[in-house]
Amino acid sequence: MQDRFLKSVAKLPEPLATAIVPILNKDFAGHIDAQQLEELQTATKMELNELLLALLPIAAALARPPISDFHVGAIARGKSGDIYMGANIELPGEALFHSVHAEQSAISHAWLSGESIIEDIIVNASPCGHCRQFINELVEGGKVNIHLPLQKVEPLSHYLPYAFGPSDLNITEPLLSKQQHTLTLDSNDPMIIEGLDHAGLSYAPYTKTYAAVVLETKDGATYCGRYAENAAFNPSMQPMQMALSTMARHNRDFSEINRAVLIESSKGVISLVGAAMDALHSVAAVELEHIVVEPE
Repeated sequence: MQDRFLKSVAKLPEPLATAIVPILNKDFAGHIDAQQLEELQTATKMELNELLLALLPIAAALARPPISDFHVGAIARGKSGDIYMGANIELPGEALFHSVHAEQSAISHAWLSGESIIEDIIVNASPCGHCRQFINELVEGGKVNIHLPLQKVEPLSHYLPYAFGPSDLNITEPLLSKQQHTLTLDSNDPMIIEGLDHAGLSYAPYTKTYAAVVLETKDGATYCGRYAENAAFNPSMQPMQMALSTMARHNRDFSEINRAVLIESSKGVISLVGAAMDALHSVAAVELEHIVVEPE
């Protein structure tokens, strides 16, 4: 079991603690598939909603909040039945807009894993307005069920009435719906090829700045993030923040970053390079490779 989960496991009911330990191996990065979840239910005799809330301390153990020291864990449950954990990330000394909220982390985890619909968000503190707006960007976002400790389960529409969302800006394919934008570049560099794939899947209906970040660690592993825009603009999730959140979930230290690449479309009306450089330089002494690609 990874050391970062020791304190959290100690807080769990004994049947759950016993059953979860084998899952928390060195490769665990917050994903529990539907079969594993069913096995945990059988071992603990817990109802699904009770089990999901009980797992929140495990999600919160993924957090890196050097500024607030406030650990927030979130779990996104996809239509597949799989669950995806996420946690808040803050960058030391940097502006607060670089922070990743736990709900954003969990949702991006599900998106990167191929989920197209999120049915439930489980979180250990009431979602802030920023996160409510981010959840509202999802396919049928208003119907996503919000689970909180000691609270009745309610859809997002209960927490965000009279919401402003993608449909108000004539967007018919919201976040998590299949995106496919063709960005090509003649390269045999595996990192660039990976970045092009993720940029083509990014969600940028408001600026057309299709973009992705790929981070490589010293052992050759890569971690990706895609751009995810929002109808309210400010709750948009930067690809660098998503990539750093992915690294954190995999228990990697940011000082291990050896190379960083940002790929973005030349047709976008904004550029993410400044924000990406600021975030990167706060955690690693690596220069950002910025590649601008003509879309087809």
